Amino acid sequence: MSLFEVKVCKTEKVAAALPMQEHWLPLSNLDLLLPAVDFGVFFCYEHDETEQHFSQIVGALKKALALTLVSYYAFAGVLVRNGAGEPELLCNNSGVDFVEAVSDAALEDLNLYNPDDCVAGKLVPLKKHGVLAVQVTQLKRGGIVVACAVSHQVADAYSANMFLVSWAEMTRCKQLSQPPSFRRSLLLPRRPGRFDRSADDMFVTLSDLPPDHSDDDDGAESAISRIYYIKADRIVELQQEANAGNSKHTPITKLEAFSAFLWKTVISDDNSCRDNVCRLGIVVDGRSRLIDGDADKAKLINPYFGNVLSIPFGEKKFRDLSEKGLNWVASEVHAILRAAAGKEHFLGLIDWVEERRPEPALAKIYAARVTEEEPAVVVSSGKMFPVGKMDFGWGRPVFGSYDFPWGGKSGYVMPMPSAKGNGDWVVYMHLLRGQLELIERNASDVFNPLTSDYVLSNV
Repeated sequence: MSLFEVKVCKTEKVAAALPMQEHWLPLSNLDLLLPAVDFGVFFCYEHDETEQHFSQIVGALKKALALTLVSYYAFAGVLVRNGAGEPELLCNNSGVDFVEAVSDAALEDLNLYNPDDCVAGKLVPLKKHGVLAVQVTQLKRGGIVVACAVSHQVADAYSANMFLVSWAEMTRCKQLSQPPSFRRSLLLPRRPGRFDRSADDMFVTLSDLPPDHSDDDDGAESAISRIYYIKADRIVELQQEANAGNSKHTPITKLEAFSAFLWKTVISDDNSCRDNVCRLGIVVDGRSRLIDGDADKAKLINPYFGNVLSIPFGEKKFRDLSEKGLNWVASEVHAILRAAAGKEHFLGLIDWVEERRPEPALAKIYAARVTEEEPAVVVSSGKMFPVGKMDFGWGRPVFGSYDFPWGGKSGYVMPMPSAKGNGDWVVYMHLLRGQLELIERNASDVFNPLTSDYVLSNV
């Protein structure tokens, strides 16, 4: 049982600072592929409160949030169902829940290795209304945590990152470096629509799902969350090993090498399971694919706010993942990503959704029946996580991470740059307990449990 507690002192609505006319903002076809789940993000700061009182900090954050919501007005709206049963965004400036909280714990007391203990529903608020909730928590000895909970149907991590940086800039009285665009016409379906089999390979309508096996899974273990860090030199070593003997294709990236290593590590070492399969999916941001080298399109698509994601995946037998080298597995990861590498894939995915609306659909890897014997893991790159830009006026955070205990059985893993800025990675994992035990037993030289010593050290 967790001993960490947070006391909520005050909750109030923060609306955009300027009035706006109520209007509807339809979700794009790519938004409609996302489940109705929230993700969290949080930043931890050391702060000397003798220089500035917590109430002043909160006041500055609220004022800046209200100004930021003028540009990010979608975050001040609410999701409602239209006549076809699909979600749409009503931009009515109903505001964002802003929570002020305190804790008797100091920053060094937080068990960030186990975010289930102190993050979800404690430092990161449970969103009860709207599409965004914010919480600022005062810790002992000057620590501060700034956190948000975001509706994934409205924003992907790229969009959330834009908002977070804009909020920090506004708090420091800076001009927004990247104002958002809500131009849904960028993602309109074509007439006539067309798509290849890759869309059918990656996504499925709910009516085409196999019968629900939930009754069979009553005793199944739930996923739990952990946060690790990887030293920069180990990331480089993994990439070098993954590229060993590679002379035929584009060099393996750090994310591909990491994903391959993870794929090899989460499988059971039980010999009786060697013919079982493990699925690996990788979230692909389609913005650069849609830009396709066009500078004019880049000006339109780079600031686009919403979901522009696909999740290609593959599956391999345990025996292959176990017996073959990291370079072979990395080449298989590279092949998975090729399926969503082009502009045509994302345009086709938009058309695929349009042909099936209003039938809900989702990524197949999320729909697969998952067990510890036949797991599925999704890797989402957090390389653009703006931890180094999150200065609200009292300095950069000493730590930051996403938090996504989404409730499904497919695992979720996100590597992000460390706040230290030295090339280390912070890795958020939401996996079955048995998978985490495999990682800690067989890959402890790579994945280091996050400690307060690491967070607060200057090295």
